[in-house]
Order: sequence, then C-alpha cells, then structure tokens
Amino acid sequence: MKKTLLLSIFASLLLSGCFGGQQKEETWTSLIYPDKANEKRSKKHGVYKTLQECQVESKKELENLGLTQRGTYQCGLNCTYHEGMKLDICEQLSK
Repeated sequence: MKKTLLLSIFASLLLSGCFGGQQKEETWTSLIYPDKANEKRSKKHGVYKTLQECQVESKKELENLGLTQRGTYQCGLNCTYHEGMKLDICEQLSK
C-alpha cells in the first residue's frame, strides 16, 4: 500500500514537472498612437521582456517624436498579427 502510494506521488510529480512546468515567455509590444483621439492609427515601436521596459521605451519614443502632449501609447502582452483583421491582437493592453 505504501509503495503504491509513493509510486503514484512520484509519478504525478514527475509528470507535472515534464508537462506542467512549461510557461509561455511573456513579451510586451509597444504601440505608439500619434493622436490619442484616434487609436485606430498606431505604430509598433518594439518588443520588450517586461511591462516596465515597454512603458519606459514607449515614453522615450513619444518624446523623440515630439508627441508627449498629442500622442499616447499602450503596451500589449503577447501580441500576434491577425492577417484577416490586419491588426495586432494582444492578450492584454496596459499603459
């Protein structure tokens, strides 16, 4: 009985380590909007490993473009381009 219990615990730990430990790497995409009133028009600025890095670089790009008053930005989590809709789809948007 003890052997069976120990074997099942060991097997479940082994399997969870093999299959359950794989996590998708997060990427954050900087989306710059030259006109904050029109968020249909955006420019993809770059892809970053953290939200904080994306925020900092997005603010720098707005300054470089002279758009700190007129423009805005968003950082998108794990964005992928949707061919049919012709736009980026993100799991989450953050500012």
